[in-house]
Amino acid sequence: MTTSVRERIGRENLLPALVTGVAFAVLFFQPFTTLVRDWWTQPEAGHGLLLGPVALWLGWREGLDPRAKRQPLIGAVVLVLAVLLRGASGLAAELFTMRVSMVGALVGLTVYFLGVRQVLRWWLPFTLAFLSIPLPELVTQALALPLQFKASQMGAALLEFRQVPVRLSGNIIRIPGNELFVTEACSGLRSLTALVSMAILVGAVFLRLPATRIALLLLAIPIAIVINGVRVFLTGFLVYFVSPAMGKGFMHATEGWLLFLVSLAALAAVAGLGVLAERRFVGRARA
Repeated sequence: MTTSVRERIGRENLLPALVTGVAFAVLFFQPFTTLVRDWWTQPEAGHGLLLGPVALWLGWREGLDPRAKRQPLIGAVVLVLAVLLRGASGLAAELFTMRVSMVGALVGLTVYFLGVRQVLRWWLPFTLAFLSIPLPELVTQALALPLQFKASQMGAALLEFRQVPVRLSGNIIRIPGNELFVTEACSGLRSLTALVSMAILVGAVFLRLPATRIALLLLAIPIAIVINGVRVFLTGFLVYFVSPAMGKGFMHATEGWLLFLVSLAALAAVAGLGVLAERRFVGRARA
């Protein structure tokens, strides 16, 4: 792998490549370190701990395209735009754009030394790297509120179906003796982000047709929303019939993890159906 990279870059360009690497590390040290910190400390960004290493592994697995050729002019343009974006976002102290500029710079360097064809070969690692960046707080708040209301409505409807006395006020579910607040943390945005990322990864690895990949990605959204509604229902059900302690602390967190595993199983089942559909479609096309 190392020899191939040296041959592709050219021995005369090794020194400029090393200087570029050092400049990249200095310029993007802050966005990278804060990104890793957020992966480790913020639950809504925790999926980056999986996506980041997986993106690196997939890039290594795909290797170099034998037909790729360096395109310095295009790469330089992309790189300059990424550096300008880094500078502007640094002045505005806007972390999301700063981190996006880091991925853009990686794309620019790849084009400069290996060409656009190599970027296309590494489309999945670059996509996963982008998805590992937490969304801005303004976006998460705008998405979380309607998800909170949807989860509250679904949970209240399921509780009513189970003949539990319920009164719904926005994102507050009132049952006899207790009130359940569907907060931003319970909106399901975390699981939705993680499930969409997993759908892209699973679709790229196991599915071949664009139609089935898109279908898997689109189905990941209702799966995450429905499972979160079931989580709200289960919390209310256990609080009403078992104990109010079931709605907070360790038990509440455990419910969330277990139901997220259920959503992953549902996504895997849909992906399995997609694989069977592709085999059947390809078989008919060949026949």
